[in-house]
Amino acid sequence: MAWGLIMLLAWQSCDMIDYHPYDVRISGETDVNAHNVKRIEANCLNKEVIRFAAVGDTQRWYDETEACVNYLNGRTDIDFVVQLGDQSDFGVTDEFLWQRDILNKLNVPHVHLLGNHDCIGTGEEAYKAIFGDPNFSFIAGRVKFVCLNTNAIEYDYSCPIPDFEFIAQEITSRREEFDRTVVCMHIRPLCFEFNNNVANVFQRYITEFPGLQFCSAAHEHHRFEEDLFEDGVMYYMSDCMKNRNFYLFTLTPDGYEREVVTF
Repeated sequence: MAWGLIMLLAWQSCDMIDYHPYDVRISGETDVNAHNVKRIEANCLNKEVIRFAAVGDTQRWYDETEACVNYLNGRTDIDFVVQLGDQSDFGVTDEFLWQRDILNKLNVPHVHLLGNHDCIGTGEEAYKAIFGDPNFSFIAGRVKFVCLNTNAIEYDYSCPIPDFEFIAQEITSRREEFDRTVVCMHIRPLCFEFNNNVANVFQRYITEFPGLQFCSAAHEHHRFEEDLFEDGVMYYMSDCMKNRNFYLFTLTPDGYEREVVTF
């Protein structure tokens, strides 16, 4: 009788169990990027002017990320948000869930890239379960956004990072639907954590995209911009959320403008 009572109490208390932080048990929405890509493409169909926010590493800065969401929700001129990787600090599943839930408060769609911290432990598995494939693309208006996993340091050559097969396919995939391209990543080429054996090859590939406008990255926790290969292709590196700013890009038929927004 006593043993049965113990089992009954244990069963009734199951909600109090705290799983291991790297146990990939996902509650709530999954396939976040795919859901939001559909919204972006539908909302931006036939639009000539596209405006998006490029948000850098949010990882441990939850209050600042909430403040950023509140600021963005106070505007009506932004089409979507690109989070450029490092949702997590330690690859803990709850970190991804907390970030997902904060950004789900946005009034506009948002997509999330894979960062190097997101690969720690079972982080990549959690990222894939919650957000989807680390390499993905979408079309807003007639601009293709190519979002890439460039976290080579986390893979030790165990798989191709960057994935040139994916990049090559994206150059021609849905070609009739876009005239210009923006390439987004977490780690830029020529940064230590990029696979710089192929940095020049990477640049050669992405410059084959029709109307390449610029590249957007984060990772280094400070904002700067540079023509890395001195070929006219600008790279814009977003700050970390701790410093409460982000890039706002506006794409028009004549080119693009960029603004640093502090909130």
